[in-house]
Amino acid sequence: MRNLLFAGVAFAALSSGAAQAQMSDGVIKIGMLSDRSGIYADINGEGSAVAARMAAEEFGNAINGTKIEIIVGDHQNKADVAANLARQWIDTEKVDVVADVPNSAAALAVQVITRDKKRLFLMSGPGSTDLTGKECSPYGFHWTWDNHAVASATARALVEQGRKSWFFVTADYAFGHSLEAEAANTVKQLGGTIKGSVRHPLGASDFSSFLLQAQSSGAEVVAFANAGGDTINAVKQAAEFGIPQGGQTLAGLLLNVNDVHALGLETAQGLMLANSFYWDMTDETRAWSKKFEERTGRKPSMNQAGVYSSVRHYLKAVQEIGTDDPDKVAARMRATPVTDMMMKNARIADNGRVFDDMYLAQVKTPAESKHGWDYFKIVKTVPGDQAYIAPKDSGCPLVK
Repeated sequence: MRNLLFAGVAFAALSSGAAQAQMSDGVIKIGMLSDRSGIYADINGEGSAVAARMAAEEFGNAINGTKIEIIVGDHQNKADVAANLARQWIDTEKVDVVADVPNSAAALAVQVITRDKKRLFLMSGPGSTDLTGKECSPYGFHWTWDNHAVASATARALVEQGRKSWFFVTADYAFGHSLEAEAANTVKQLGGTIKGSVRHPLGASDFSSFLLQAQSSGAEVVAFANAGGDTINAVKQAAEFGIPQGGQTLAGLLLNVNDVHALGLETAQGLMLANSFYWDMTDETRAWSKKFEERTGRKPSMNQAGVYSSVRHYLKAVQEIGTDDPDKVAARMRATPVTDMMMKNARIADNGRVFDDMYLAQVKTPAESKHGWDYFKIVKTVPGDQAYIAPKDSGCPLVK
């Protein structure tokens, strides 16, 4: 109770001082650091920058007369490039916030920079649970999804349907390793077995040798612990190899609506997946997604919707307290539930994890799809408290 009272006093103090507070350097600068040319460009990339601009526009591109500026950069899926860009942005460009950052290795590198330099980090692209676990930061906020949420929900659904033996085709870097581990743990906890796994390089074009191993394993489920262009290529080639026709079920542990669009329903139909956002769920999501599509020519991925939500929540906190001071803004962001077109009253834990709902979906057949981008059947809503690792079990030293 004492902690709650203290939090309330601090919150009130921030509010009462809002009118006197000032922006640090006369501009609120947000650096959109993404994959703009590689395998995640479709699900993040320029679409993430558009989503951030849409959030800024809701504030008239300024707060209390202070301009909101958004700059963009390409980390090329390289952790050293991401770290160097983040450092340069903060030191020379005076960036207040780094946002997006698909690719877990890149995000883990940026987390170190932003933590050391006390700048906000809004993540809507990476999946590693270490970002809110042992590598958590008082300035780091993890939106949209993580490897545990998407992998465990999909694995649970398939095992409960009786598909208990699994083989993994995994991207060979931090994100893929974590995604495989999360799914495998769920499979084993539910009494399933792991027949094996194989790892492929990021951005692979030829999956034939990996798929032959998966096929010969006899596993009921061939699970792809990868994302973006890797998943698209792997699923397409698996269909060409006749793997699903032979009775093995394909599972994409991280699939976005953009991936299904690229695959086509003939290839993707029946796939199970977990997302935190689907454009065709409510009047609000449809209206926002229509505006996004008018600018980009496509519907938003959950990552892009998460960028909008995270940037909007940050700007709302700055507006309410009248300062972009990172410690004060981080405190207000944690104290305020996230409510927007994407999520309602989602809490932010001490480790920076946003506890939004996840939705278990199945890809429609061509006959079930009635219009463009009509791809998902929502099978089940998984509440945030069930979808994500409990903060006390996350390994984050910030959790009291």
